[in-house]
Amino acid sequence: MAKPQGKNRRRAPREPKEFEEEVIQIDRVTRVVKGGRRLRFRATVVVGNKKGKVGLGVGKSTEVQGAIQKAISQAKKSLITVPMAGQTIPHRVKLKYKSAHLLLMPACPGTGIIAGGPLRKIIELSGVEDVLSKSLGNNNKLTNSQAAIRALSQLQEIPWLKKAEPKAPSTKEEKKPAAKEAKAPSSKAKKPVKKAAPKKESPKK
Repeated sequence: MAKPQGKNRRRAPREPKEFEEEVIQIDRVTRVVKGGRRLRFRATVVVGNKKGKVGLGVGKSTEVQGAIQKAISQAKKSLITVPMAGQTIPHRVKLKYKSAHLLLMPACPGTGIIAGGPLRKIIELSGVEDVLSKSLGNNNKLTNSQAAIRALSQLQEIPWLKKAEPKAPSTKEEKKPAAKEAKAPSSKAKKPVKKAAPKKESPKK
């Protein structure tokens, strides 16, 4: 039987990706060697699952697509876990990395991501939905991206911010009748046994 060709051919459905990818920057870099200058491309890529995991990678190749693939594989190897308090970060973080100054602060629900440039992309892919930020001192996208990853890696979980897990009601219902049964007196109680009075000895004549 002939296989369908052209428009009648059906494509297999693609499986959803676990991580989303975002290209931050692609640069042309040169390296001076003995024979002259060697031209290559450098790609900066961030990956994340929007559930608390995010990573940054940098790849170089003679082709743009090859540099992107190298950056993606490196980003997946360097994933970090971002602790969250609801939809925001648990506490304030202030960081200085090279010439970049970065400040991240928690925000109320509905505030959104107050950030720009590569910092916004990294925070979106990490899963944080409400945060305030301030970036000063450097406009280099690679340096700012590395500073953002370092700032997110410094976040720590706060125990009292965790929501208490709901207890199952079935366990309480099972324990209550058992306690009542233990307290209830037994119906078949033993009757007290009367002790016989000691016999008086008659005086001898």
